Amino acid sequence: MSNLLEHFSSLPDPRVKGRTDYPLIEIIFLCICAIISGFDGWEAIEDFGQAQLEWLRKFLPYENGIPRHDTVARVMSCLSPKAMQKSFIGWIQSIAKITEGEIVAIDGKTVRRSYDKKNRKGAIHMVSAWACKNGVVLGQQKTEEKSNEITAIPELLKILELKGSIVTIDAMGCQREIAKTIRENEADYILALKENQGTLHEMVSDFFETAEEKSFSCVEHSHAEETDYGHGRIETRTCDAAEIPKYLKEFQAEWAGLKTIIRINAMREINNVISTETRYYISSLEADAVKISQVIRSHWQIENSLHWILDVTFKEDDSRIRRGLAAENMSVMRHIALNLLKKEEQTQFSVPRKRRKANLHNDYREKLLGI
Repeated sequence: MSNLLEHFSSLPDPRVKGRTDYPLIEIIFLCICAIISGFDGWEAIEDFGQAQLEWLRKFLPYENGIPRHDTVARVMSCLSPKAMQKSFIGWIQSIAKITEGEIVAIDGKTVRRSYDKKNRKGAIHMVSAWACKNGVVLGQQKTEEKSNEITAIPELLKILELKGSIVTIDAMGCQREIAKTIRENEADYILALKENQGTLHEMVSDFFETAEEKSFSCVEHSHAEETDYGHGRIETRTCDAAEIPKYLKEFQAEWAGLKTIIRINAMREINNVISTETRYYISSLEADAVKISQVIRSHWQIENSLHWILDVTFKEDDSRIRRGLAAENMSVMRHIALNLLKKEEQTQFSVPRKRRKANLHNDYREKLLGI
């Protein structure tokens, strides 16, 4: 807990000096404790603080008690998101070290109710990095207005420690500069390839279609296949990976570290209805279809273990927090809370159940905080 407070105690306070009855670190700590305990809105955070004031005073003075909900909202709406992110990155790097082969999935999510029609303010869109093995958020970056993930992903990559990891990004992030940034960070990549890279996509598609017509007889490649069953669904996935052929060598000069082209075929059968999908990727990894298939499947953890939980458990999409910079800062707060909940592995509970237990038992909340 001292580690957590240490990293967030240096946040610059945007308020006028001498007019701060409630120290900034007390407000930050109040929000974190309230959110891991299932209290998500401004009034709910105040209610939690009033009920748990004695417990909170075990760790910080709270000499003037608990701030009103509008005070919490005002402070969170004017805090610097860059400073918040810097503190978050420093904290998470101190508790979750990237290990060799860690899969880092990067994807974006829109906080839908943060849209403010009255002030003509669009909904915020956050790009997050998820460590699949560690099961934690490594960092986040808000996309600029009238922009998209292409500009946010490089900024996020620059502040992450990625050495030895494998970065996976969907087609929006299949850009030369992004591949270059990943390789400069001494990491590998698998990037989804779609029509946004028209020529390369077409040539990779033609390569695999031609090779398949000849049963891959003249092409050295690696092949993997797996089948999943469940809930009336049968899904068979095949992965073919090949070293980039000679006539595509020109692309290696444009794409840093490019070694391998990949095809994934997925066939699903649900209630006797069969559907198929083919996806293509490029990678700096060697052409090992088994490993590559596992990495690509792991990428979807960011949807199931991060975005889905934020929407369903933390009700992020329903949040009407819109004031100033509050939506972006509270998104970081949810990431902190989720990391604390995920890192507690002794109790084999779901995230919602952990939040309920943290609400009911102070000692369990202390365990989540690492006290």
